[in-house]
Amino acid sequence: MGFVALTKPRIIELLLITTVPVMFLAAGGVPDLWLVLATVVGGYLSAGGANALNMYIDRDIDALMHRTEQRPLVTGLVSPREGLVFGITLSVVSTVWFAVLVNPLSAGLSLTAILYYVFVYTLGLKRRTAQNIVWGGVAGCLQVFIGWSAVRNELAWAPFVLFLVLFFWTPPHYWPLSMKVKDDYERVGVPMLPVVAGNQVVARQIVLYSWVMVLTSLTLWWPLGETSWFYPLVAVALGGFWLKEAHGLHARAKAGVTGPKLKEMRLFHWSITYATLLFVAVAIDPFLH
Repeated sequence: MGFVALTKPRIIELLLITTVPVMFLAAGGVPDLWLVLATVVGGYLSAGGANALNMYIDRDIDALMHRTEQRPLVTGLVSPREGLVFGITLSVVSTVWFAVLVNPLSAGLSLTAILYYVFVYTLGLKRRTAQNIVWGGVAGCLQVFIGWSAVRNELAWAPFVLFLVLFFWTPPHYWPLSMKVKDDYERVGVPMLPVVAGNQVVARQIVLYSWVMVLTSLTLWWPLGETSWFYPLVAVALGGFWLKEAHGLHARAKAGVTGPKLKEMRLFHWSITYATLLFVAVAIDPFLH
């Protein structure tokens, strides 16, 4: 179970939720199910390898944070050497898997996501800048390109829009959690935005990113014309509720509310629901277009 935990299965669930629906959009209906299976397995191996390498690199600070103190490399369930070998092996296998069973473009995108997450985010940005999660989120956003390229063997504007939706989604998704566990990050010297800025500044940034995310999500319908009436209807409803939560958090932060009454985790939990339902709408829409 220690090796499974190294792959961060709960995070991978969200990555796959953003990959498979894009395959439906690219196919204009139901894609080849064997291709979906190959892409899902390859995606799990790829993200799992990146996550294992992330835990190997961050095992020193993970040991000092309450949120991560039970991770396998901290408790000794998996040794550092085993974790490193496991992460590298999954990364190599996933790249070969995509190249052989999907296509070389998807393999290249998968490898790019791994290298970006490990070298750009974990080693380069995480401990150096408050913008770490903004640019670090690119690795997860690449999943939409992988889903699209698996079907079309090319890239296009539609997955680029969904890439941007996830790019702008990542900071307001993660910053509320960072607000909740700010003391952990402060203890280990990781400059997450809530550590270096007050709650009001963070909440204002969340509102800004939220508006850009919602408006970007609608461009898949207009001007691109990639969807029917169904997708924008869902996007507006989900986005409206998101903006209500984001502005509510900002209002509480502006009023100086702290502790449990700030209710920052409401937006964090809703953000997962938002991404899930939005991409479900992406998968359903081709059948109505």
